Amino acid sequence: MLDGRQLRVGRPFKTATASYSQMWVTALSDDEKTAIGITYEADPAPFDSQYYFSAGNPRDVADLKTGIIQKQKDAATSLLSKSDWYVTRKSEKDTAIPSKVTTYRDAVRTACAARETEINAASDTAALETLMKKTPGTSGALTQWPEPLS
Repeated sequence: MLDGRQLRVGRPFKTATASYSQMWVTALSDDEKTAIGITYEADPAPFDSQYYFSAGNPRDVADLKTGIIQKQKDAATSLLSKSDWYVTRKSEKDTAIPSKVTTYRDAVRTACAARETEINAASDTAALETLMKKTPGTSGALTQWPEPLS
């Protein structure tokens, strides 16, 4: 930083009294940089904008949960849509739905309900972020969706 502006490595800059080439990072000693007034500021802490407005400034956990739960319901709808034709056929022609299909559809609804419960159990934004970023199938991760029908 110099006089409140960020200096970019590999880019030249000017002060009121001098111009410096793009090589200023390596051409100037630490003492010369200090004498010019260059200061170092750490990069801002990283954050995931899905969960935070800025580092340490979380989004409202209730709003986040609402959106994430809706995504779970949308995913369940998508998973179920592939076998909806069995339900339509049953309704129109009274042809039985294979048991593996009804078992799968029940498993999708059960997984969706479990995922909603797990999301709602997150106590704050940080806990919700941790839950959502866990690798599926690991301890503390969301319930997995059932294997698709073959």
